[in-house]
Amino acid sequence: MLSQLSIRDIVLIDRLDLGFERGLSVLTGETGAGKSILLDSLSLALGARGDGSLVRHGEERGQITAVFDVPANHPARLLIRENGLDDDGDIILRRAQTADGRAKVFINDQPASVGLMRDVGRMLVEIHGQHDDRALVDPNAHRRLLDAFGGLQEKASAVTALHQAWRKAEKTLIEHREKVESAAREADYLRSSVDELEQLAPVDGEEDDLAERRARMMKAEKIAADINEANEIMTGHGSPVPVLSSLVRRLERKSSEVPGLLDDIVGALDGALNSLGDAQTAIDRAMRDAEFDPHELEACEERLFALRAASRKYSVPVSELPALAERMVSDLAELDAGEEMLAKLSVQVSETRKDYEAAAGSLSEKRHSAAIALSEAVMAELPALKLERARFFVDVDSDVARAGPDGIDQVSFQVQTNPGARPGPILKVASGGELSRFLLALKVALADKGSAPTLIFDEIDTGVGGAVADAIGKRLKRLSKTVQVLSVTHAPQVAARANSHFLIAKGDAGGASVTTRVRVMDEDARREEIARMLAGATITEEARAAAGRLLAESA
Repeated sequence: MLSQLSIRDIVLIDRLDLGFERGLSVLTGETGAGKSILLDSLSLALGARGDGSLVRHGEERGQITAVFDVPANHPARLLIRENGLDDDGDIILRRAQTADGRAKVFINDQPASVGLMRDVGRMLVEIHGQHDDRALVDPNAHRRLLDAFGGLQEKASAVTALHQAWRKAEKTLIEHREKVESAAREADYLRSSVDELEQLAPVDGEEDDLAERRARMMKAEKIAADINEANEIMTGHGSPVPVLSSLVRRLERKSSEVPGLLDDIVGALDGALNSLGDAQTAIDRAMRDAEFDPHELEACEERLFALRAASRKYSVPVSELPALAERMVSDLAELDAGEEMLAKLSVQVSETRKDYEAAAGSLSEKRHSAAIALSEAVMAELPALKLERARFFVDVDSDVARAGPDGIDQVSFQVQTNPGARPGPILKVASGGELSRFLLALKVALADKGSAPTLIFDEIDTGVGGAVADAIGKRLKRLSKTVQVLSVTHAPQVAARANSHFLIAKGDAGGASVTTRVRVMDEDARREEIARMLAGATITEEARAAAGRLLAESA
């Protein structure tokens, strides 16, 4: 419930602090005293649109703080937590409005958005008046209210969950069917590609190994020609080795004839022959090292070219050919298993749809029954509200073709204000006064079901006589046993039934300015105010006596 309201520098209010109790609270006062300002200020704290003109003249900013005492499991607390804000203790909504049009919003003293404040405010307070149309023109709200009246929220939630399961199964089936159909169109290509890649059998890192081997063998092929030429010079017909060997033998035979003369020559030639022998050994070793099989080079090149041709064909690097082959094999396997999976998914769709349709059908039947009961409950309230010739009924239009998360029903509140008149939506058919009384009857029938914890009725008794005003007062009192009710009223019959009575009046703020004041009245002050409401400007003793009787009868 709304427990405190503090207003600073808004329009005619300079400083105001009010505390509210459970039950029925009324706000009375002469026309122009500032009752609408009070409600407009509260609306700002609930997220209504604001502007700089609302700030009291001469002030830079105004502020409104509304404090709510609600249970720990109230949906508003969950919404606050979902938005990353703390919700310990009371829920405090604070709105600071500057004269230049800027605004700052706080929830539990934490910065928040106006949108979040508005969403939280809707969960905490409903403001209804002669021109209020929230919840009366929105079919989704009508369906929610009917479900609340019939205690069908759990069944409605179950229908929503079943609808989600059905749609999810349908989506899975559609996606799988598209995949299977796409794979089927490419089946021949896939199979030929898989055969080709299986025959090719690419291996990770194979391209680099083949390229390295090919480069090495090609280099060896070029060097081998030079090595062979060197070998031919050393071992062929033109080799210097036999000539030098013969020369050394002749010189050795003649060296004894001239001692010392040929020794250096023979030694140098021997060294030359030894060096040529070392060179030959090196040539032999190089020939062995450079030796390769031309067939191996050819095979290496063929393999490398085959891999690169496949890379170009499938538009992937050679290194990704093994992974591509695996994917294609997997796609083929899915294609082969696709029909079986399609059958299973089709069965799943059929089963989830049947579950949904059964639950939605059952919910629809209960909604039709609840609609009759709600219509009867509202109709029972109408005669006392001087709407005895009117009819109220809840229209439930069921169509399986409109199956959705909320079921198969469209719900709308319809009224017929006079016999023979054409029934229609409540907002279009009922006048302003009738609308407020229909709304009150509906709220009484719903009691605390589907309602915010605080209801505010803004002059819904305007233009009605004493008996109707008394009936309105009785119903507001009855409603206040389940939710907190605040009513701005001009009817003494309503004011007399209040648990708390606030008087709104204009006062002198000093100088040429005025301000709106609000005070809680005791029994004597209440009797005087109700007498004023009965008599007008001049309060008579008869009016005071009548006020006393009203208070006594309403006690």
